[in-house]
Amino acid sequence: MAEKFRDIAHVSAVELLTPTLDETVRFFTDQMAMEVVDRRGDSVYLHTWDDYERFSVKVTGGGGSGIGRTWLRARSPEALERRVGDITAAGRGEGWSRDEPGYGPVFHFTDPDGHPFGIYYETQRYVPSDATRPSLKNQAARFPGRGANVRRLDHVNFLARHVPDNEDFVAAALTGRASEQIVLDDGTTAAVWYTFTDKSYDVVYTRDWTGSTGRLHHVAFATDTREDILRAADVFLEAGVHIETGPHKHAIQQTFFLYVWEPGGNRIELCNAGARLLLAPDHEVVTWTETERAKGQAWGLKTIASFHTHGTPPVAP
Repeated sequence: MAEKFRDIAHVSAVELLTPTLDETVRFFTDQMAMEVVDRRGDSVYLHTWDDYERFSVKVTGGGGSGIGRTWLRARSPEALERRVGDITAAGRGEGWSRDEPGYGPVFHFTDPDGHPFGIYYETQRYVPSDATRPSLKNQAARFPGRGANVRRLDHVNFLARHVPDNEDFVAAALTGRASEQIVLDDGTTAAVWYTFTDKSYDVVYTRDWTGSTGRLHHVAFATDTREDILRAADVFLEAGVHIETGPHKHAIQQTFFLYVWEPGGNRIELCNAGARLLLAPDHEVVTWTETERAKGQAWGLKTIASFHTHGTPPVAP
């Protein structure tokens, strides 16, 4: 059996769709402490303070909320070639593009649920201005010292009509490895957490109870500490941002979390997984049952009902 390559370096950026472009951008600049680095048409590009690449989030105004494209950086030109080959063989490829600022050639594709992706290798690094130049040369930009101070994009949780189809695609075409999962009493896989790195997870697929395709559960951004998330809760409270649930600790993946809805309706998580890494090359997938999930989160907080029903774009069940 040939050794399996880990060809994805990381999830690099995500596009969020919003019906309230200006308000969503202000949320990311004022409450999340991101910097606007580019504007093109109805899209605004934003940078988290320690992202080495030019942008972390693309916010696009339009008719509704939801997720646009998610970008993955390959580990090398050879890794990009291998992934494009497997994606094409799976029948999910859409062709090459040079439309995005900061990237070289990007290969567009979709997962089996219809979520759009792009994979690339060539990239431009973020260049700080005089106002954002850091004192320490080993970070991308100056620590902003305002709002939630999110450091980087952490993960994306997609909703999917049929989780197993996406399981097979992420494992085979994207070289992801499953770290944890929820399996219902009837044997149905309800959610799977995947990692491309030594982090415990980078993308998640959760069953969409409406039977829809291509929707978003949430996008998550990492903070340095749990205390940053506690302070962020106060920041969001004073700004009138809807706090959905938390701060608290997940049982799955042990992530300290806070969930809010940005003005366009998309769910945003602030997360801190502490020092938990998956260093074992033969990590065995952790499976959670219905009974275990019914207990709620790690310290007993029951999962709020909207966590299972709210997704973007909103649809009727």
